Amino acid sequence: MLLILSLVTGLTLSAPGVLTDKEIDPRQESLHEIQKQVNDLWQNLLYPVTRGNDTDGMIYATCEMKPSSKIDADKPQVTGQVLFRQYYSLGRLEAIFYLDGFPLDNNQSSRAIHIHELGDLSNGCDSTGGHYNPFRVNHPRHPGDFGNFLPKEGKIRKYKTNLFATLFGPYSIMGRSVVIHEQEDDMGKGNNKASLENGNAGKRLACCVIGICNKNLWEEKLPEVTDKK
Repeated sequence: MLLILSLVTGLTLSAPGVLTDKEIDPRQESLHEIQKQVNDLWQNLLYPVTRGNDTDGMIYATCEMKPSSKIDADKPQVTGQVLFRQYYSLGRLEAIFYLDGFPLDNNQSSRAIHIHELGDLSNGCDSTGGHYNPFRVNHPRHPGDFGNFLPKEGKIRKYKTNLFATLFGPYSIMGRSVVIHEQEDDMGKGNNKASLENGNAGKRLACCVIGICNKNLWEEKLPEVTDKK
């Protein structure tokens, strides 16, 4: 609590119109610097990671995929993990998609995978809300609009880097959900409202809530997905 109060006090003293005891003109403080201090406050309150610990400055997260309780029994029963890692605090997000339970037919269409706003599975995947869209922009420019994934032999094994979403700061996806859809994402080209909201990706087959984990799962799964690139 003392750390929080001291950080907030420091931000207050840096605001325009407030002078420090050394009478430094606060107008010399740029807006960029104030924004950096606010972001640093968030980063110290949310999931701090330091160099030299057993993760070497990385934070790891997992999402344990389960079929939605609201889908019909004849739909794919998707299980597995979506794994994340990111270097604290300015690294770009990486993800492993390690999923099973799709039809064995290799002629099937791709499946859309997105980050959704809520980590609420009380009504199956239907209670995860819409796409996580903190910047109020059209799909497919939401953090976590991961695109389409083509299953092969009933599996998705994919490693992606340089993703727009983040595990840190005020726009963290931690505690939100990953949703696998029944259909392909039209990438906002469907010429209708739903296309700009969710890519007309259809029903929600499976979902999971993102939470912090250690690095063991990542190190176990990474060789398999990179071998299949």
